[in-house]
Amino acid sequence: MHTQRATLTLGAALLVAIAAGPVRAQGVVTIYSADGLHDGSPNWYQTEFDAFTKATGIRVQYIEGGSGVVVDRIEKEKANPQADILVTLPPFIQNAASNGLLQPFTPEAASAIPAGSKDPQGRYYALVNDYLNFIYDASALSAPPRTFDDLLDPKFKNKIQYSTPGQAGDGTAVMLQVIHAFGSKDAGFDYLRKLQANNLGPSSSTGKLTALVNKGEIYVANGDVQMNISQMADNPNIRIFWPAGPDGKSSTFAIPYYIGLVQGAPHADNGRKLIDFLLSKEAQEQVSAIAEGLPARDDVHPTDKNYQELHALMSKVEIWTPDWQQVLTDLKADVARWHEVTGS
Repeated sequence: MHTQRATLTLGAALLVAIAAGPVRAQGVVTIYSADGLHDGSPNWYQTEFDAFTKATGIRVQYIEGGSGVVVDRIEKEKANPQADILVTLPPFIQNAASNGLLQPFTPEAASAIPAGSKDPQGRYYALVNDYLNFIYDASALSAPPRTFDDLLDPKFKNKIQYSTPGQAGDGTAVMLQVIHAFGSKDAGFDYLRKLQANNLGPSSSTGKLTALVNKGEIYVANGDVQMNISQMADNPNIRIFWPAGPDGKSSTFAIPYYIGLVQGAPHADNGRKLIDFLLSKEAQEQVSAIAEGLPARDDVHPTDKNYQELHALMSKVEIWTPDWQQVLTDLKADVARWHEVTGS
């Protein structure tokens, strides 16, 4: 899901560089992706890219940015597409599809992807399953904040930071989770207005917040399960938690990495091959072991320790499902309201 969830400046710079570079060369496939799956060493993306190149001779050009950033870039390049594949989070993948940035494609694994994890029109499919969470600095706090209201304590002044809704997938997820937890948009945005007193400021990247929590510069940040667990080896002080809402319940929802074939992709055949490769049983069986995520295929059930620990972790929290089409319909207005109430 990294200097993650948007290496905004670097990602944009790389995107500019690639537009002027050898993107049209044969034997190449270009993927624009939200950050997260290229984290750590080894990481799942590079492991699979290397195997793909070895098997096919096709070189993978990988460009990373925030969930919204990569979609915005594809939109800007619409008249002269540079990317073959898009990987991003909801609702950005739905936005890309609705704006005509993705073309229908039926991968070999389509029948193994559950109906709720793919577009009925075949424009995108879940690649790696993931969930929203929060992290805290276990060296500074003896226990995680129990509720969202606990985060309003003055002791957290400038010690909380979450990525910006509308720019980062995880930041958008925070906004949706708060609205869900508080039961309405009015109550949710009122809470986010209050939380702003403790918020250090906006961040286009979720992934970069992890190091700040680990060093104690901030105590609490947002994240996602796949990303944060993969970061723990390099950031030993971070811990995952889910604050409870007014009803006393902790909940979360799935924010999968989705994959789609870009409309007008310069190397569409190579893109189809890479999508098939990443959704193959062999690649999906390594998702939990290497990426700390959960496979998208319903016929893949890894037995590794990570897979078992992820299932145990997710059993601690209730899982709900957003109406993503409604989220997409409301997104522009909701993000504008977020900016209004937070002054960001």
